[in-house]
Amino acid sequence: MKSPRFELKMGDAEYPACLLDLPRPPKILYGIGDVSLLNPGLGIIGSRKATPYGLSCARRFAGWAATRSVTVVSGAAIGCDQAAQRAAIGGGGRSLAVMGCGADVDYPRGAATLLEQLRTEHAVVSGFPWGTPPKRGHFPQRNHLIAAFSRALLVVEAALPSGTFITAEAAGSIGRDVFAVPGSIFAPECRGTNRLISQGVQPITDVSDLSIALGLLHMTVPDDDGEGREDPLGRALIANPMRPDDAARELDLDIVTVMRALGRLEKAGIVGRYPDGRYGPC
Repeated sequence: MKSPRFELKMGDAEYPACLLDLPRPPKILYGIGDVSLLNPGLGIIGSRKATPYGLSCARRFAGWAATRSVTVVSGAAIGCDQAAQRAAIGGGGRSLAVMGCGADVDYPRGAATLLEQLRTEHAVVSGFPWGTPPKRGHFPQRNHLIAAFSRALLVVEAALPSGTFITAEAAGSIGRDVFAVPGSIFAPECRGTNRLISQGVQPITDVSDLSIALGLLHMTVPDDDGEGREDPLGRALIANPMRPDDAARELDLDIVTVMRALGRLEKAGIVGRYPDGRYGPC
């Protein structure tokens, strides 16, 4: 089934009001997919040359956002962006991709399958006309659009220098809340996020921090069935990684229920399987 294309001109009723916060909003927003997703969500961005730590952070926070019906906004770039958007989709959530090329262009090429899923089930947008190829000079504009589509922006990993600073600065300049995940002082890949925190950006060290921050912004919607971070199994595994049979005994659950719950928690990016067979925080 071919995804619907749309062109929203400034002044149209469906043109996203959040883009008007930008000094130079696009005169036309080109997109493919669900127009209802064009409201401010949670921007999750990070390094293209992501470390396992950065990828895990992106998956964990995006997976949690999916359990709270918070749209994850990112740029579909290799690394943290794709990890966040895949985790949001895998967790049953919603995601919006903002491109530095035409919304119909597969870039990077390795993201073709992801972009097709986003166009079909979610949304992909761009300030550039159909068929526009990616160019270095396009990405600052893309980053400004990500900032505008983010009610709050979370930087999970960034080196120095980093293009994520363009997005973070743009977000701050238009009144968006900016958060950052701290990292090792010895890791070059974390110097950018640590710098942001030293400049006053709020650190996010766990989903509980993010939950409080987004709750204050009235962005979160609790799960009807209490899955995800608030699930007793999820809390137990984050506190003390265990094998499935140990978790079943600890929580007095049958192993089938535990295995099904583990599948949901893995898809949401909240827990992962360790080499020794235990499950714990990603």
